[in-house]
Amino acid sequence: MPAARESLLDAAYQALARRPWSAVRMVDVAASAGVSRQTLYNEFGSKEGLARALVRREADGYLAGVDRALSGPSDPWERLTATAEWMMSAAHENALVRALLTGCWSERLPAPELTAVPSSSAAPAQRRADGPLPSPGDFVALVRDRAVAVLYGADPLAPPDAVALARSCELAVRLALSCVAAPPGEGGVADLVRTALPRRSTA
Repeated sequence: MPAARESLLDAAYQALARRPWSAVRMVDVAASAGVSRQTLYNEFGSKEGLARALVRREADGYLAGVDRALSGPSDPWERLTATAEWMMSAAHENALVRALLTGCWSERLPAPELTAVPSSSAAPAQRRADGPLPSPGDFVALVRDRAVAVLYGADPLAPPDAVALARSCELAVRLALSCVAAPPGEGGVADLVRTALPRRSTA
């Protein structure tokens, strides 16, 4: 039941904004979503299962946002800059995304194991959530590879060197992540990325 699952995840996310995860009660999550507690347990199996599903959803949402940012401006390097800006913004606005990107899980947050856990769930989405969760290093590679896939060949006047492009993409990702931990001054992450990345001439 995808609708009930999303409602439960929304309710869990909203509860987490108000209190530490240790104080979030399954019965309250179910009531807030307008379903029975049994439905919640059928969908997630346990509070740990709910935590893993919530973290997985936020990770997927973050990567979907990366894809949207990469499809933005026509200039490939501006796309990379926009992506770096979005990465920092997403981490600032979402504590779970910030924890996923940095590996720093505060005591207010659920902190599921990143390795896979045994799953007996009948729900495909929960079996996926019970699989491995991405580490900070995984996110660097995922975003870098997405950027390379989108940007390679995006500039027909100056086809990029694949290795150099991958390095530029990884540098942009790592700059954005460093700004999550230590926010930049005036000019923000965009100025850092524009300064650090060599731009190809399209003339």
